[in-house]
Amino acid sequence: MRKMSSVCDYFVIASGTSTTHVRAIADNIARQLKEKGERVRHMEGVREAFWILLDCSDVVCHVFLEQTRRFYDLERLWADAPQTRFKEARLKAHPKARTKARSKKRKKAPRAAGRTKKNKTAKRRDHRKRR
Repeated sequence: MRKMSSVCDYFVIASGTSTTHVRAIADNIARQLKEKGERVRHMEGVREAFWILLDCSDVVCHVFLEQTRRFYDLERLWADAPQTRFKEARLKAHPKARTKARSKKRKKAPRAAGRTKKNKTAKRRDHRKRR
């Protein structure tokens, strides 16, 4: 992109499946850059989260909602620029994150004798008849 645009050297284009997912991706990019000593100069579109743009001076990150990405099709607009595609990264979950394997469903306490669901509805019917 260096030879094609005076705005930046690289575009990073990513997409999420929901607005919450798009925000999470953008927040993670900003957090990772901060940890590495880089800074995000400007972020746009965070409120709506259909398309979040992160300006990192030489790199501009576009994080799209999938439908929005298909609509604007930046890859087609910048088709003359050299492209590198990356496979989806399989990252390890944060240690505090809950996983299905660790979370166990609580077992319900057994009902007291004579208090089955069937008996409850029968008691209600009896009560209504007495009125």
